[in-house]
Amino acid sequence: MRESPVEVIVGGVVLFAAVGFLAYAAQATGFTDRGGDFHLTASFRSIEGVTVGTDVRLAGVKIGTVTETRLNPENYRADTVMTLLDTVPIPNDSSAIVSSEGLLGGNFIEIVPGGSLDNFADGAEIVDTQGAVSLLQLLLTFVAGDSTTATQPAP
Repeated sequence: MRESPVEVIVGGVVLFAAVGFLAYAAQATGFTDRGGDFHLTASFRSIEGVTVGTDVRLAGVKIGTVTETRLNPENYRADTVMTLLDTVPIPNDSSAIVSSEGLLGGNFIEIVPGGSLDNFADGAEIVDTQGAVSLLQLLLTFVAGDSTTATQPAP
């Protein structure tokens, strides 16, 4: 059984495209990011929408990922471990905020840099944190606020 040269060329193109897609997927998911092993921890009131693999961003640029989440049974807060690029120094008075990409987008952790001249050491904890804001809770508060003002008589 002989293979036609066209079939061999088409098969090679398909194989090349598959390898390209795999390389892109590995790069986009951070699988190939083996930069520094700089770790920071943070404790949040709520990390709704944040899971292992969630982006950590500074000024909108991905600088790391969430590598561990767990519930602290002593204070009922969500403790997270983030692995960041060791090439990005983070001032030690920075804060971490659970932010949203929009109404239908996912959540990520945003690092808001402080003004300190000293930087976090590996394994340090970000103390200033702000948890996730629940969209459902905001809607319920808005609806409840409107219904109470609508039933009150005008002065």
